[in-house]
Amino acid sequence: MTARHERILPVVIGGDIGVYAIARQLHEATGQRVTVLANAPIDAIRRSSYIDTAPLPAHATREQIRDALTGLAAGREPRSAVVMANTDAMATILASLRGDLEPVYAVPFPDVDVIDRVSDKGAFGRICDEAGVRSPRQVIVDFAGADSPDWAAPAIDIPFPLVAKAAVGAAYDAVEFPGKRKIWFMDSAAELDSLWADLRAAGFRSTFVVQELIAGDNTAMRSITAYVGSDGAVRLIGSARVLLEDHAPTMIGNPVAMITEAFPELWAGAERILTAAGYRGFANFDVKIDPATGEPVFFEINPRIGRNSFYMTAAGANPMVPMLADLIDGAPLPRKQVTEEILYSLVPTRLLLRYIRDDALAARIRSLAPGADPLRDPTDRSLVRAALVEAQRLNHYRKFKRYYPEPTDLSY
Repeated sequence: MTARHERILPVVIGGDIGVYAIARQLHEATGQRVTVLANAPIDAIRRSSYIDTAPLPAHATREQIRDALTGLAAGREPRSAVVMANTDAMATILASLRGDLEPVYAVPFPDVDVIDRVSDKGAFGRICDEAGVRSPRQVIVDFAGADSPDWAAPAIDIPFPLVAKAAVGAAYDAVEFPGKRKIWFMDSAAELDSLWADLRAAGFRSTFVVQELIAGDNTAMRSITAYVGSDGAVRLIGSARVLLEDHAPTMIGNPVAMITEAFPELWAGAERILTAAGYRGFANFDVKIDPATGEPVFFEINPRIGRNSFYMTAAGANPMVPMLADLIDGAPLPRKQVTEEILYSLVPTRLLLRYIRDDALAARIRSLAPGADPLRDPTDRSLVRAALVEAQRLNHYRKFKRYYPEPTDLSY
């Protein structure tokens, strides 16, 4: 810990598990209390011994976010605060506020134009082509003219079953309709037509993508986390084999259990993408191994650290350390690659093993259990908080029984 870090103000915007994990990592990297700006933070945040919460209105405007951050940092010297968040929409807002927040705050996000390019799944496919990596075959459906009675979705020339999802997450977040899901698995043209009708009626006027469905269950997924320094060099990179994903409609695709593992071939592809995009800051990739060919398929890049970033810290590489060295100290650290194997799990091991159909993988899980859970923080000593965290873990039995009772090959 440097003297500079002893004076730093770490701020995180949001109130979910991912935000707690970021706050924990900032606290461990700096030794400082962390301020969380949120409307309704989870109990694990509210009852933390090292997190201070401050209110932020639900659906806060860009100006409200700017005012809250500048108010917290009033009178502070340059490079004495850092702000983090973990949604695409908030990443975009913070990047757009860079001119108002710097030089007091470090803002570890790409510029807005880069975020727009990598967050748009259509543009992301073109970046992958440029970088020489495979992305899913897809068709873009543009709803910009959907108010016209003559509007019609384009023909989809990809065989069913298909995956459908918003090209830009922030635009989809702004609409609501019955049965809304994060990701849609489509078995027929009739199901797809029904989704188009729901989106039109809800006022969605952005773009959707329809993609080929790559076979394979949750264990075929891979996660890559990277930090790209202000000089464009990758200062930290690591990865994990997904074991189990959340299957609740609004959370599908979010891993709840992983094993860290080095995947140099995937790292090389991710770095080519980051270079092609002119990327800076934290990035998180979703990749799937096509069981038919063994070839990696890059699904998307999240312009933020990712909900499950704590797997990096549990494997011995707190991502906040290279970021702070770069943006606060102005002294970038040598490149670090994460190779230690650990189990990261938000769910009970017994539940996790129900969904593992590979005996060798199940044996690895047993050897690494119970694994690391960011919410199980030994420095947070509240017994009430600890009981709530354990109750939340156990609640996954009910959740998975409802939404994913048996393992399948369904994974996006």
